[in-house]
Amino acid sequence: MPRPDPVPPPVEQVRERSRAVPAAWGAADVVLILAFAASGRRTHEHGVTVAGVLETAWPFLVAYALSALAVRAWRSPAALRPTGLVLWLGTVIGGLALRALSGGGVALSFQVVTLLVLGAFLLLPRAVVRWIRRRRGNR
Repeated sequence: MPRPDPVPPPVEQVRERSRAVPAAWGAADVVLILAFAASGRRTHEHGVTVAGVLETAWPFLVAYALSALAVRAWRSPAALRPTGLVLWLGTVIGGLALRALSGGGVALSFQVVTLLVLGAFLLLPRAVVRWIRRRRGNR
């Protein structure tokens, strides 16, 4: 005997969920960028204070925000392409540029670490979601 289709949620619940998902992705990305900054400060013994982490993170947070606007990340926040790639590369390139313009260090080793760590932080969660969605679709 076939199961009846579930009753769709009210429109208000769908709208709330559609706003919450992009906000959750944005919040998670910001937390990961802050974790990147805190880790760097800890590694180089600069002290992990709120002010210090924000001082290190601000160029990357600004670049992330601009990249999110450019790619309209709220439309498909979990997408690996183009959202994840634009957020990653925009955050790295823009963040490094802003850091350099503000007098911060941008040694080659820092650039490589930034590219790799922010790549892992901004792309891996999206890759996992993509893998889970594909796996569910194959059932």
